[in-house]
Amino acid sequence: MLSAIENFINEIPEGGYVAVMAYLDRISDAKIVELRALLAQKSHRPVTFGWGPRFLHSTGQFHKGGQQNGAFLQITGDVAQDFEIPGQPFGFKTLIMAQALGDAAALEKRKYPLLRLNLTNRSVGIDELLNALKSL
Repeated sequence: MLSAIENFINEIPEGGYVAVMAYLDRISDAKIVELRALLAQKSHRPVTFGWGPRFLHSTGQFHKGGQQNGAFLQITGDVAQDFEIPGQPFGFKTLIMAQALGDAAALEKRKYPLLRLNLTNRSVGIDELLNALKSL
């Protein structure tokens, strides 16, 4: 993970910014917001933070249609409990992951720097990510 983060930081455009897009739970995964300050400190760039998928209709539009100087860190996590969507053959777990993957594909199509992390154990993964950044 450490080398992936180092490579990501090195890909941030001069004069650019970092957008952290966390498709996680705002309550149980709240510790991830510490990432914003750590990334700003380590990259010497401005860093935004958004909870997915809610940011897609606001800053998500800017990411893809605004100035072309962003680098994007997308974080998803495995979900223990899924919720059905009435009348659909899939649940919210699949819907939210599809939104994340679609956003990642749109950023990749524009050739923006993108690091995509999926945390199989969200609590442990968040701690590992924060510790990796602290060690830089």
